[in-house]
Amino acid sequence: MSEPTIELLAPAGSPEALDAAVAEGADAVYLGLKTFNARLRSANFTYARFEAALRALRSRGKKLYVTVNTVFEQREADRMYQFLRYLSNIGPDAIIVQDLGVLTMARSQFPGLRLHASTQMNVASGMGCNALSRQGVSRVVLARELRLAEIEAIRGETNVELEVFVHGALCVGASGLCLFSSFLGGKSANRGMCAQACRRLYKSGDTESGFYFSPADLQLLGNLGALAGTGVNSVKIEGRMKSAEYVGTVVSAYRLALDAIAEGGEARIAGALEDAGRILRGDFARGKTVFYHNHTADGGASGGIDWLDPEQDGGTGIALGELLKVRGRDGERMGFVAGVNAAEAVPAEGDSIRLHRRDDTARVSHKLRATEPARESTPGGNVRGFWLSIPDGFDRGDRAYLIQTRGMSRRYRPVTSADARGSRGPGHEQAPVPMVRVSAEAASGRRGAGKGRTSSERTLFPEGLYVAVSRIEDLYVVQSSRPAKVLLRLTRHSAHRLIHAGETGTALPFRPADMILSLDPFFPQDTAEALAEAIPELVDLGYSQFAANNLGHFPLFREVRSAVRLIAGPWLYAFNSWALSFAASLGAEAFVSPFENNRQNLERTVGDDRRLRERFLVPVFAAPPLFHIRADLSRHYDFKAFSDSRDERFVLVGDPDGSMVFPEKPFSIIDKISFLQDAGFRRFLIDLSGVPVKKTDYKDLMRSVDRGIPLPDITRFNWKDGFFSAEPASK
Repeated sequence: MSEPTIELLAPAGSPEALDAAVAEGADAVYLGLKTFNARLRSANFTYARFEAALRALRSRGKKLYVTVNTVFEQREADRMYQFLRYLSNIGPDAIIVQDLGVLTMARSQFPGLRLHASTQMNVASGMGCNALSRQGVSRVVLARELRLAEIEAIRGETNVELEVFVHGALCVGASGLCLFSSFLGGKSANRGMCAQACRRLYKSGDTESGFYFSPADLQLLGNLGALAGTGVNSVKIEGRMKSAEYVGTVVSAYRLALDAIAEGGEARIAGALEDAGRILRGDFARGKTVFYHNHTADGGASGGIDWLDPEQDGGTGIALGELLKVRGRDGERMGFVAGVNAAEAVPAEGDSIRLHRRDDTARVSHKLRATEPARESTPGGNVRGFWLSIPDGFDRGDRAYLIQTRGMSRRYRPVTSADARGSRGPGHEQAPVPMVRVSAEAASGRRGAGKGRTSSERTLFPEGLYVAVSRIEDLYVVQSSRPAKVLLRLTRHSAHRLIHAGETGTALPFRPADMILSLDPFFPQDTAEALAEAIPELVDLGYSQFAANNLGHFPLFREVRSAVRLIAGPWLYAFNSWALSFAASLGAEAFVSPFENNRQNLERTVGDDRRLRERFLVPVFAAPPLFHIRADLSRHYDFKAFSDSRDERFVLVGDPDGSMVFPEKPFSIIDKISFLQDAGFRRFLIDLSGVPVKKTDYKDLMRSVDRGIPLPDITRFNWKDGFFSAEPASK
């Protein structure tokens, strides 16, 4: 048999999952340690167990990648440095990174570390891949919201290794662009603490409710041959939170299919795919979708979106149904479920179920202590079903799912010993952390500017309020306050309108010199091609200032670099000076603080450099997009406003470029502007790029800004308390 040409990469969220992945034929595994990874709630590995696993995998000719795929705050720079130093000494096959600061630190201080760009970095274009390749990244894990044709086009534009997710849980929001969990309580997806807001039950009216944003699970088994044809280097299974049984089941199916594809022969491949499909029916996961892979340019909206089902509550496992009756009390309770499909699942003692409250306020896993078949009288008539042991706190109307049977539990030969010995990890014989600061000169991105530079900078980035809007129509509303600059969301559609404004006789209320065009953070291959054509035309019309929110944006300006000034937008997540340094090296001359940032971290990041503080735009008012969704859900759902179980209200806005979800309650610190000015910050961002701007609302907002008084019914987001953290950070 010929060697497979595509790497099969499996999750190892625990030593047991590692055993299963290796036994079933994974070529490589990825795992996290006890810090700085995007699955802090999984078991993860001790340092000793990790080192033992690395030795064992190398002896088997397999690879191990370590996830370092979260952002870090400035106060954590020392811990990150020691962690990377430790990994550099141990030498995994690669580390998977999201933070531009981690990338900068690893590349400059530990060049021996091989770097893979995480899907959280939201790279969805050949331009983004090449930008990272030039910075020493050897592999890019592509964003999951791409069509097959786009992956093929990206492969044609870059030589960097490409990795693609093929199976497992999906996020409704674009990879790396979700703020929902963070907005609800500081549990940031960018910090490995996602509370899965997309899986929650929401109300869209007095009586209507649904799981509107809970996607099905990805399954690209049938697309493997096509993916192989694109030339991707690795296919990846999601699931560091999943059981060893799940990992073993999925790896075995994809191993079977990939081996058949490598051998060739239509009959051989067809038979293997059929067998693999049967195996995957036992993965006890959600319904399956190919997501965007087979969709047209509208994300499937014109023909329906098969990856969203409001009736599916997002739970994994085989649905056993509602609890129709409950008996017993105090730990000896039993619940009756009817309509169980005996051909698919017959619950038995020792099996594991998950129970969901009907109002979605709790989800609990439970091992069955007892089951008994029965026929019971219900409002629907006499029905057959099962009595199941249930924990306290659940009652009629709650739902049960079978997530694992006792019979499917399989023991694999351990890859490592439970008493594996090794180092205790980073922190011993600590080396001093090199300082990195971004000077105003370095941030300018230009050399030989001359003595007149300061006045020029002030003209380009004057002090005062900057106002961001989404629509050209909103420009006419905000002109009343004459902001220092106005930021306009730049999409294919707004670019077309700006380019042809003269032809249509449209008189814009702002000159190009007074506008900053802000590119969308989700930057897929199709959009890249359109904007690459539009940017030079816009520059010719006098638009010279742009906000980049994706690494793929920077190459758009290569041919016109001398004529433009670039700002690093909030979606580049510059939470530390190392990330600022990276953005400055790409040409950013000013920076927008991330929406999730807090005052303490902002001040630590810029340090005492007054001129650097003057290059920051600090958001003081925003209803930040909590989800970026590629499809236009306004064509799928007939509501705009919805709320959660705490009666927090949100707004769904869709257009041909996709959908966004915004909070009804905005983030505001406009009453803190004077304090920020005392601290040396001079430029403040009023972000209105959500729903259309109303004149009366804008007038009230500007009145509060002028008076320096707080607005009613607002949130401080993370500004005061910072990120929620389950682990201590050094001061």
